[in-house]
Amino acid sequence: MEKQTGAAGTAGGPGPNKKPWGSSSSGPVADDTQDSPTGSHVEWCKQLIAATISSQISASIPSDIMNRDSKAGRRTDFMVPKKMNPRQDLLDERICYPGQSESEQSFGALKLPALRCGAQAKMFQNHVPLLPGEAIQTTVKDVMYICPFSGLVSGTLTITDYKFYFTSMETESPFVLDVNLGAISRMETITVSNQGENTKGLELVCKDMRSPRFAYKSEEIHPDVLDALAKHAFPLSHNLSLFAFLYKEQFPVDGWKVYDPVAEYRRQVLSWIHPESQATIIRCSQPLVGPTDRRCKEDERLLQIIMDANAQSHKLTIFDARQSSVAVTNKAKDGGYESESFYTNVELNFLEIPNIHVMRESLRKMKDVVYPTIDEAHWHSAIDQTHWLEYIRLLLAGAAKIADKLESGKTSVVVHCSDGWDRTTQLTSLAMLMLDSYYRTLCGFQVLVEKEWISFGHKFSARVGHGDENHANSERSPLFVQFIDCVWQMTRQFPAAFQFNELFLMTVLDHLYSCLFGTFLYNSEAERAAKEVQTKTVSLWSYINSQPEDFSNPFYVDYEHHVLYPLVSSRHLELWTSYYARWNPRMRPQVPVHQTLKELLILRAELQRKVEELQKEAFSQSPSSSSEHSPSHTHATGTPLHTGV
Repeated sequence: MEKQTGAAGTAGGPGPNKKPWGSSSSGPVADDTQDSPTGSHVEWCKQLIAATISSQISASIPSDIMNRDSKAGRRTDFMVPKKMNPRQDLLDERICYPGQSESEQSFGALKLPALRCGAQAKMFQNHVPLLPGEAIQTTVKDVMYICPFSGLVSGTLTITDYKFYFTSMETESPFVLDVNLGAISRMETITVSNQGENTKGLELVCKDMRSPRFAYKSEEIHPDVLDALAKHAFPLSHNLSLFAFLYKEQFPVDGWKVYDPVAEYRRQVLSWIHPESQATIIRCSQPLVGPTDRRCKEDERLLQIIMDANAQSHKLTIFDARQSSVAVTNKAKDGGYESESFYTNVELNFLEIPNIHVMRESLRKMKDVVYPTIDEAHWHSAIDQTHWLEYIRLLLAGAAKIADKLESGKTSVVVHCSDGWDRTTQLTSLAMLMLDSYYRTLCGFQVLVEKEWISFGHKFSARVGHGDENHANSERSPLFVQFIDCVWQMTRQFPAAFQFNELFLMTVLDHLYSCLFGTFLYNSEAERAAKEVQTKTVSLWSYINSQPEDFSNPFYVDYEHHVLYPLVSSRHLELWTSYYARWNPRMRPQVPVHQTLKELLILRAELQRKVEELQKEAFSQSPSSSSEHSPSHTHATGTPLHTGV
């Protein structure tokens, strides 16, 4: 954890109160005894979605969700403090505030597992919901949350070994912030003006675009608060276990059984085989040719065998994800790229995608644009200057080239970057998503992530920094976030081609950081085996697959024999504001496609039922009608909604 002057996350400093940092979601209030963490996250997202569709942010969620959730014992109302800010001129901000409150609590909600599948979260002292295995570490009163939109909010802070939980002093509809500690990247001391000499401030810079701030009186803080925060936000830096190993939730579905390498015909470098042409996607790292152009006969022979295995093409295409200038530089460092002089019938293409450091800086700039304030007058230019969408475009364009080479050119391809576990993984998984409809299903996408990202050794621990206080580590980079963003872009262009919805993608990203599940922990299969992850932690897919209806696209159509070619020009890409800007109540999220489709399906199902009832009534009144005139029992979903593919 970054040292703080006078208020660091060390036991000795005057400690800032740690608050449950902005997770809005249903941060359980007194009577929320039936809310469970992960379920709460789903519920929060549903509520936020409903709020964006309604003319008022406090609008209730759709009736089908309301009815179902009331049966499950969930709260369906927003937890917005009625008197958060007494000033009437802040009324508009209060109307937005619920969006922030809900969203911020959502993160904490992720922490708790499925409502109707697992054990319900226990309510402990001060109405703090606890997950199975979660324990309270310390509680501090008279802490202030510095809301960038509505000012100071006083309340009580509770720190567990998994989350911050802050609740305002109001007894009726208290304001709640609930954030899991895994989202914290670093802690910094800040200056709090106009609050007296003894007032100190703490900013929690988080990995998911949030930076909540808190203020406290130095004489009121206890050293154990800072100590608890430091230890449990960065457990690996303090010789403690990640919370996933303490989490005791049980689900009816075993997510660890989703992926079977044998069933997937996995080989060392083989990602995918075209079912007709037998053209393949092969992945690897850069060749170590060095400045002297060393040759490796075995490697040249291997590529020749790959080429010969495809009878429909006598060429092999190599896609190098790197910028050509970087590949040349790597050659001087004993790396390099394939020489077309030594590898016969091979075509080499550079995709010109920048490295992990460029991507990290790009997302940092994006965070400055969307939180906490937004410059409306320069919104588009500010987004453009981050280059984030340009990098998304490069990834989608590269993957589309790979997919087209296999589908139209019937040519096998080899994909690599420098090490083969970052840009390579992004490109192969996106290309497979375009080529194979199986990976566009809820289960198939889980298999894709398990195979291309987890099993092939994407360094999740290094790129995300799970439990590590060294926030300045140059290995950190949002590559998996970029991949999910690319998937979201595709779902926008082909809204009926994916079985999963936007909520699924957001939930996956939230748990990338949460350390609640073991799915994204560690850098390799060897590390996960050594830590016995599959026997000592719960899989994220256990939670997802125990309530698949929450994450399913109701208008899904299985385009089994269609290849998806997304439009990759900049004018067809858009910022995923419902993810990146969700913590800013003034930035209303765009309406998720799946919510609109679900509402239409509800209406359609109701109309279909009425039609069938009328048909039955008409038939019963016409006894002379033959059986062939009997009403047809069309499935409620009826004709699928087609999109251009």
